[in-house]
Amino acid sequence: MALTDKQARALRPDDKPVFDGKVTGLFLAPTKAGSKWTLRFTSPITGKRRDAGLGTYPETSIADAREKALAMRRILDAGDDPIEQRNREREAASIVAAALTFEKAAREVHAELKPSWRNEKHQNDWIRSLEAYVFPKLGAKSLDAITPADCADVLRPIWLDKQETASRTRQRMHAVMQWAWAHGHVAANPVTVVDHILPKQTGKKEHQPAMPWRDVPEFVKDHVVGFKQGEGTRAALLFLILTAARSGEVRGATWSELDLDAGVWSIPAERMKAKEAHRVALSAPALALAKTLKEQKLHETLVFPSPRGKVLSDMVLTSFLRRVEAKSDTPERVATAHGFRSSFRDWASEHGYARDLAERALAHTVANKVEAAYHRTDLLEQRRPLMDAWARHVVDAGLFEQAARQTARATRQSALASAV
Repeated sequence: MALTDKQARALRPDDKPVFDGKVTGLFLAPTKAGSKWTLRFTSPITGKRRDAGLGTYPETSIADAREKALAMRRILDAGDDPIEQRNREREAASIVAAALTFEKAAREVHAELKPSWRNEKHQNDWIRSLEAYVFPKLGAKSLDAITPADCADVLRPIWLDKQETASRTRQRMHAVMQWAWAHGHVAANPVTVVDHILPKQTGKKEHQPAMPWRDVPEFVKDHVVGFKQGEGTRAALLFLILTAARSGEVRGATWSELDLDAGVWSIPAERMKAKEAHRVALSAPALALAKTLKEQKLHETLVFPSPRGKVLSDMVLTSFLRRVEAKSDTPERVATAHGFRSSFRDWASEHGYARDLAERALAHTVANKVEAAYHRTDLLEQRRPLMDAWARHVVDAGLFEQAARQTARATRQSALASAV
C-alpha cells in the first residue's frame, strides 16, 4: 500500500519503519528527532546493501521523497551507485567552489545583473561598494570558506556610522552568496545571519552631504557662474542647482525635452526615479542658461554633452565639487550634486513655502496611496514663483545676465574666427 500523510503523521518514535508501496526500498523511519526518509538498495558496484538519506518528514513531503527515490533508482538501473555519484558531485562542486573566489563570483553576478539596470550610476555603485568594503578582506577567499563571522567583520566598520552604505553593501554581498548557493558552490548563505552578530542599527538614515542653503549664492558666484563656452560641467551644475533636479536628469537632458518658449522642461517617465513623467518650471536664469547653450550648438541632442559628445559622467560633477572643496553640512566631506536638492528643500521650508509645492518641485512620490490617488495635477504654474524665488536666491540676476552676454559674445567671435 502507498504511504499516506495520515500514516506518516501518526508515527511515533518507537514504531517500526514504514515502507512505501510506490517505490521499491523507500521507507520512513521514526526517531526521537523526527521521521527520516531512506532508500534501501543494493549497490551494483560493491554488491552490498546501502541506505541513502532523502530528508525528513514533513519538510520533505511524500511526493518529494518518491521523486528523489525514483531518481536514484534510475541511477541504479544505469549501473551506478547513487551515493557514490552524489559524493563525486559534491567533491567536484567543492573543487569548483575552492577555485571560485568571492571577487570572481561578484564580478560574474554584476555582469549578469547589469543589463537589467537602466541607471548607469547604480551599475557602477553596485560593484564599487564591494571593491571598497568587501574585496580587500574577502575578495581572494573561496566561496565555501566564507563564514558569517567573516561577513560581519566586513560590515562592522560601517554598520553604525554609515548605515545606508552598510545596508546596500550587505544586500550586494547577499546577492553574490545567494547566487553561489543557487549554483551549488556553498551549502548556505552566510550573509543571512549577520544581523544577529552585529549590533542593532538605530535606523537613522544616512543623507548625502548637502551645502547649507545660505552658502549656495556665494558658492555659485565664486565657482559656477561665468563659465566659458564648452565648460559643460559648470553649466550642468548651475542648471542642476536652479532646477533642484537630480544629477542623472540634468546630465541626460535633451533639447526635445525643453520648451524654451513656454519655459518648461518635461522629463519623460523612463528618465525619472519614480518612473513618472515630471515637468520643471524654468526660472528666468535657468531659461537664459538654456537659451545660451542652444545658441552655442554644442550638440544636436544633448543639452550638456561631454567633450566627446556623450552624456556627462556623474563623476565629472563629483570631481568638480571635490576640487573646489564645496562646503557641506557633513564634517570632513564635500557637498554632493544630489545634496543641492536638500539645500533647496531646506530653503523652501524656512521661507514658508507649502510642503506640497516643494515636494512636487523635487518630484517626490506621495507615500500615502489614498492621498496619491487624488493628486491629479502637478501644480506647475503655482511652482513658478517658487522656482523664481529660489533662482533669485541662488544667483544675482545682473551677474548672470552679464555672464550670459559674455558667453554669447564669445560664441559669436569663435564662429566668426572659424568662418575666416
